[in-house]
Amino acid sequence: MAVQLTDALVLRCGATLKNRIAKAAMTEGVANSVNQATHAHGRLYDRWADGGAGMLLTGNVQVDRRFLERPGNVAIDGNGGFEELAAYAKAGKRDGTHIWMQINHPGRQAGCGSERFVAPSAWPAGDAPQEARALASDEIENICERFIHVARVAQQTGFTGVQVHAAHGYLVSQFLSPISNRRDDQWGGSLESRARLLLNVVTGIRAELGAEFPISVKLNSSDFQKGGLSEEESCQIVGWLCELGIDLLEISGGNYESQVMVGRDESGELLSRSKKATTRTREAYFLDFAKRLRPLVNVPLMVTGGFRTRLAMQAALAGGEMDVVGLARPLCIDPAFVNKLLAGEIDRLPSPEEETLADTGSAIAYYFNQLRKLAAGEDADTTIDWREQAQRHAAFDDAAAARYHQVFDGNSQT
Repeated sequence: MAVQLTDALVLRCGATLKNRIAKAAMTEGVANSVNQATHAHGRLYDRWADGGAGMLLTGNVQVDRRFLERPGNVAIDGNGGFEELAAYAKAGKRDGTHIWMQINHPGRQAGCGSERFVAPSAWPAGDAPQEARALASDEIENICERFIHVARVAQQTGFTGVQVHAAHGYLVSQFLSPISNRRDDQWGGSLESRARLLLNVVTGIRAELGAEFPISVKLNSSDFQKGGLSEEESCQIVGWLCELGIDLLEISGGNYESQVMVGRDESGELLSRSKKATTRTREAYFLDFAKRLRPLVNVPLMVTGGFRTRLAMQAALAGGEMDVVGLARPLCIDPAFVNKLLAGEIDRLPSPEEETLADTGSAIAYYFNQLRKLAAGEDADTTIDWREQAQRHAAFDDAAAARYHQVFDGNSQT
């Protein structure tokens, strides 16, 4: 019998996901000024847990408070907040739901920081006002230990799994790419050396947390940039990760210079509705790669990006290309969409930005704003003014950045 969305999934480590839908990671931005979790996280994940997903992935939790993906990230870096993390985890475990902490370091893609940004090699930092400096070898070792430490805290505070973020051009992904990693030491050059940080992190987390704790990796299918990480190299890395015993692989792609993960094509152009029909097979951006990868791996595959109809989700599972459907943006509109899909009450999820052809920046701002409304216990907006959404989001992040810098400028680390 074909796999159904409602079927449970038993992972290699022995953990069981109650169904085949996961809430994919979305950066929340609702931490306090010292990057601790807040009551807003509890309210948000309580609603998502009640919504029916088998597993919830948190927004990226940073390993170093000096470098954030955006203001309001949760970070675990000597800043306490363990009781708040435990409450966060408890909320996400309602009704037998798994909640896995996504662990990250933004590297040169940091959106907020107290020091000059860092990268595998010295590099212009995109839109950032400063260049990124190359990390020293001992700093790379320290970053590896930071990932392991955050994973340990995740387990101790009640999260039921972790995911290492090695996609979207963040630091681990930067090490994998020959564009951003031009080192000639043990951390650069050959693919094995470029993958050393990721493999060491996964090895260290498994040794620290044991065989029965779920470990996932989010990995690019490719960078979608000339000279970047190729699909063939990605397949080799996946093979190594399988040998290390990961429990779930989430497939993504691109970075913030080649934004395939947010609906842009290889040239960076926003995908129109007609182009999307030919660019992603059965709605999902990375489903073609999952299909090619499937015979080569022995771990469950999760694909996130573009799924909007129950028919497409079910067909992808039944065809064996993947094992878990990742949903993100729609769950900012209604946390109960998963329950409604599983019960057959709805067949299609809304996509306001496609229906109105909104620009990417305004669409992203809209979903951030809706996420914060859910975290405040409110309902999502039913009418959309795209310009107002962008302005509201920018004002929120500007205020959060000001609070962050006030803490660091005052030399406060607590």
